Amino acid sequence: MRRRSSRLEEEEGGGGSKTTSASSSSSIPPLAPHRQHCTQVRTRRLMKELQEIRRLGDNFITVELVEDNLYDWNVKLHQVDKDSALWQDMKETSTEFILLNVTFPDNFPFSPPFMRVLTPRLENGYVLDGGAICMELLTPRGWSSAYTVEAVMRQFAASLVKGQGRICRKAGKSKKAFSRKEAEATFKSLVKTHEKYGWVSPPVSDG
Repeated sequence: MRRRSSRLEEEEGGGGSKTTSASSSSSIPPLAPHRQHCTQVRTRRLMKELQEIRRLGDNFITVELVEDNLYDWNVKLHQVDKDSALWQDMKETSTEFILLNVTFPDNFPFSPPFMRVLTPRLENGYVLDGGAICMELLTPRGWSSAYTVEAVMRQFAASLVKGQGRICRKAGKSKKAFSRKEAEATFKSLVKTHEKYGWVSPPVSDG
């Protein structure tokens, strides 16, 4: 997996542009120093990554901010392995991209983002109920601050194919939207199970 450059790592340690000063209103307390630092690191990192993604020329992914929120991205995955059944599904159903939502916590990049599939509705490919994604690198234990969003998306694209992901075409079910609440609950259960058994197939009783 591609990791970000050492230059990016150095920039997160300090320096960078100053953030806009807090409101002078006495009713709004300033951010605690530690939290303010985390916010600055997250902002610098995401702005840098967004610029790099937009410079990509291979049309692998494109990003749109949700309501101009730098910490909430809709990511369009335009390409998977062209020899895969999933790519054939995309062609046959005129699906131009797989849409994912990625949200970044306050302490990103030191904690992983939460990522889920929005559309189309997928089966297998390590995509679970609600659009939750079964990937160790998206868990606190498997995450590294060196991972870039682009690298995570490339790993996800590979996992879709490896897990024999397909676009759901069942009547009724294919039109049912994934929900964030269900995705969060599924992912929380997934992490708990793998913390107990490791990243191997758990006993049947645990799903």
